[in-house]
Parts: sequence; structure tokens; C-alpha cells
Amino acid sequence: MRLFGVFIGLSFSTLLHAADVPDSHDLAVVPRLLDAEIIDYRPTTAQERIYPLGSIRKISGQLRFDGQINAKGNVTSVTYELPTEHTSDEAFTAAREALQQQGAELLFWCQARDCGESSLWANEVFGNAKLYGADDQQAYLLLRLAAPKHDTLIALYSITRGNRRGYLHVEQFDAAAPLGDLLPTSATLLRQLKSTGKLDFPALTGDPQDVWTTLLSRGLNLDSSLRVTLSGANAEAWREALIAKGVRAARLEAGSPATPELALEVIR
Repeated sequence: MRLFGVFIGLSFSTLLHAADVPDSHDLAVVPRLLDAEIIDYRPTTAQERIYPLGSIRKISGQLRFDGQINAKGNVTSVTYELPTEHTSDEAFTAAREALQQQGAELLFWCQARDCGESSLWANEVFGNAKLYGADDQQAYLLLRLAAPKHDTLIALYSITRGNRRGYLHVEQFDAAAPLGDLLPTSATLLRQLKSTGKLDFPALTGDPQDVWTTLLSRGLNLDSSLRVTLSGANAEAWREALIAKGVRAARLEAGSPATPELALEVIR
């Protein structure tokens, strides 16, 4: 299976571990890495949550970030300490791939110093000092689950602490009201494209939409060396729209029109 292809020997377990904190359990949508232990568990509570959509910093005592999702709903979280043979990056990637296999959409993804200060993520965003570690050993991802659970968000945060142990924090947010339209950042689209080699857009089956051509063109222009193939029934129209937004024509090739939805694939 693709989920297990990246890391040889990386596996999951749904069994409880004796070392887990009392009355804790895994979240249903994110499988547990084998031999990981739950060191912090916070049962479902009603909260108002702010999820950053950009690098965080503190200015004059106030948190600052480029974008955010602010909503009320029910929050459940679990924090794992990872076995020494697996890194926080491995656990983060495996959790991300497991969620994407279920059709989850990426909204914001940052890694290392692009996320900002780890101390702010640990203490200000997640309220969990156990997540404080090296700024260059962190990753954060916010995803939206596929319909019919479209009003559920999953936040992943991984970190390697000073003790060289890896940790993965998983938070599930079930919104009290519909979240409406949520769009990924351009940088997140580029990171996903470069990491997985492909972007699929099942909802984009018609003519080019300005909001999406703007997001895609900005993402592609963050790395001018990247060349992609566009596939789908309206691939040529999307190609022309991206060129009109400033992406060089030589970087874009039209692929197969066999499927209705838009897809981008990196040309190696």
C-alpha cells in the first residue's frame, strides 16, 4: 500500500499500551504508530479555537500570523511520545498520508523554521508545554476531512525535543456550525506538490475558477524551476488561465483529458 511505502518497517497499532495515560485512547481517523505511547490526552470539550494558517510570531505580546480559522466546536486531542527508532518526521508523514488516503484536504502546511517559534505553537496554540522543542525539528498541518465530515478539522504537530525523542500531537475539531468554503494557502499547494509529486482536485471539474487559478499560479511561481502536467477534461483551459496569471508557458504541459477533475503532476 502507498501509505506504508515511504517508510520500511513503519507500522501502526490500534492496541492500547500500558504506559498510556489513564482513560486515553486514539482518535478514530489517525492510526497510532507502533509502540508510540500517549503521554497527554484531553477529552472532548467545547471551545473556541483559532488555527493559524501561517507562520506565527509574537509582536508586542500578541500572536501574529497571516491567516487563521476561528470557530467554536468540540475539541479532542492526543499527544504521543514516539519510540526511539522512529522520528517525528516519520510519524508526521505517516499521519498525513493516512488522512489523505481518507480524502482529507490540506489547508496549511509548514515545516521547520517556516512555522515560527516552537514555543509559541506549544504554549500559545496547543497549550501543551510537552510540545516545545527545536524550531528546525517541527512540522504543522491543518486538514479538513472529506464529506460528510466536512466540518471537522484535524491539526497535526510534530516536534523533536531536547531529549532527542520525537512527539506527535493530533487534535480533532468538530465545528458547531458549517465551516463554509476554506481554501489552502499557495505555499501549502506547492509543498504538497513537491512532496507527493501530484495534486488532485476532485471538485474542479468545470471551467477554470479565478480563485483557484490565482492560488495555483502563486504557488507555482514560488518555485520557477518546477514544471507540471495538467490533466482533466478542461486541462487546456486551465493551462491558458495559469499562463494568463503569469506562469511561464514552458512550465505547463497539457496531459490526459480522460478524467473530468483537474490534476497536476510534477514533470521529473
